[in-house]
Amino acid sequence: MTTTSHAGATSSTPDTGARIGPLLRPHVPSFVAVVVLQTIGAVAGLAPLLAVAELARTLTAPGPTDHGHVWFLVAAGAAGMLARLVFTAASSGVAHLLDARVQLAFRRTLARRLGRVPLGWFSRRRTGELAKVVGEDVSAVHPFIAHTPGELVSAFVVPLVSLVYLFTVDWRLTLITLIPVALAVALVPLMMTPNRLREQEEFDTGTGRIADAVVEFVQGIAVVKAFGGAERAHRRFLVAVEDFVSAFLRMVRGLAKVAAGMQVALSPPFVLLVVLAGGTALITAGDMAPADLLPFLLLGLGLTAPVAALGHGFDDMQAARRAVGRIAEVLREPSLPEPTHPVEPRGHRVELRDVRFGYGATRSGAAEGETGREVLRGVDLVLEPGTVTAVVGPSGSGKSTLVTLLPRFFDPTHGTITIGGVDLQDLAGDRLHRLVSFVFQDVRMLRASIADNIALAVPHADRAEVVRAARLAGIHDRITALPQGYDTVLDGGTRLSGGETQRVALARALLADTPILVLDEATAFADPQTEQAVRHALATWQGDKTILVIAHRLETIADADTVVMLDDGRIVERGTPAELLAADGRFAGFWRHHPSASLVAPRPRDGGTR
Repeated sequence: MTTTSHAGATSSTPDTGARIGPLLRPHVPSFVAVVVLQTIGAVAGLAPLLAVAELARTLTAPGPTDHGHVWFLVAAGAAGMLARLVFTAASSGVAHLLDARVQLAFRRTLARRLGRVPLGWFSRRRTGELAKVVGEDVSAVHPFIAHTPGELVSAFVVPLVSLVYLFTVDWRLTLITLIPVALAVALVPLMMTPNRLREQEEFDTGTGRIADAVVEFVQGIAVVKAFGGAERAHRRFLVAVEDFVSAFLRMVRGLAKVAAGMQVALSPPFVLLVVLAGGTALITAGDMAPADLLPFLLLGLGLTAPVAALGHGFDDMQAARRAVGRIAEVLREPSLPEPTHPVEPRGHRVELRDVRFGYGATRSGAAEGETGREVLRGVDLVLEPGTVTAVVGPSGSGKSTLVTLLPRFFDPTHGTITIGGVDLQDLAGDRLHRLVSFVFQDVRMLRASIADNIALAVPHADRAEVVRAARLAGIHDRITALPQGYDTVLDGGTRLSGGETQRVALARALLADTPILVLDEATAFADPQTEQAVRHALATWQGDKTILVIAHRLETIADADTVVMLDDGRIVERGTPAELLAADGRFAGFWRHHPSASLVAPRPRDGGTR
């Protein structure tokens, strides 16, 4: 997304931190340490085998036995085994510590990136799939960091050192011993064909769909059971499971023959059969001494074991590669553009000029397929300090989209939104957060005390300030009725109703004391008495505050200074409630058809102000 030029130019290109490489670069010394330690351990691990092979050749050689050489070989074998244990343990320890640091770096970077992307981006992502990236996909790099370096070193160093030794014994049998390895390596490309890779991607996608279906089923179980939809919701989960099983079976069937062929080629019986057949042919032909066969029997298995271990870890490495790809995709998501030279607003007057917005559209307004359809079509609106503006309209008219532009969950694709004469894109992010508070209709509470939840935006607030905000929001009495009062932790053991949760969120916004407050139907779940208390609190608290409300209840509209009627992304009517009723237009029809219209009488305004 590009941006128009403002007083402080903004940058919208993804920063270099959105790539995986910079995250791993600080850990390169640890990677090198893992490889060096594993190399020493792998070479030392060959010492016992080489000692046994040389010991056999020494003991079977004609003439008197060199006892000093025999004991030297025994000592060398024992020392090699001890060194292997020490260095491989050290390599494994460093690798696991490195894995922990890398996973921590991934999660911190993901948290920073998710904290900088537009909040509206989350509305286009499934909860289960995003949770999989942050949780499972980060954990999936464990084999790649903690085990793969050591396995790769063993897979290359052990065969290389073994081959050098075996070539000094007999080059012909060495080539014969390599036949199982060559067969196994020849099968590896068959595991990476486009069909195999597509089946693995389908497997990962199926896993994400199951996670999302579980989250949706658990979160909506009360609703679906209340309306007799449990079977349908359960069916959706079962369909996700069946799709996953189908993808899993396709992947297994595609890999089964190749994996079985590799296992047979690298199995000890097959390796021994090849070595014995080749060695017997050379011995019977008089081209090799019988004692020279023993090193091949011992080291032949050493040639294939690391490759076999690498083959067993192939699936983990492939899964880690795909997981890193999904992590990188999230990290490549452009962050919300920040101004290079922030501008300070002059006052709190809000103005929207020719604002257009389409999900997925570019700043210039060019849409990207169906997702680029304009939701707002040239909105002009002024919110004066000290006034309440209510936005009404039918479903899909663009109400929620309009109010999410003010706290900058999205940037408009055309036009400008200013606070105090300054474009939102020229305001620093933290400064905007100190200017605008937002209360969602669907409120989420942290697993923390009620006091901490209220003081989320003002962590230094004292208890008296928290209590005052709770009183204004009409939730103080309910909080004090809890066993631990304001220290009650909101978790599985303590729950608040929907209306109570909204009032806690409202108290949070009131404590933040921002000059601009956006309410997305903040009293949707409140009882009439509480709603009346909240309306009175807002009237008391208002002063020179600017309040923008999405209104579905006419009780809220009756107290508004200005009502804006939206339809199909355009403002079709605006004015005080009394003026709009007198005009007998779209709003009047909306008012008359509302169930509570007869209970609420809009009060006339003098000049549109209080």
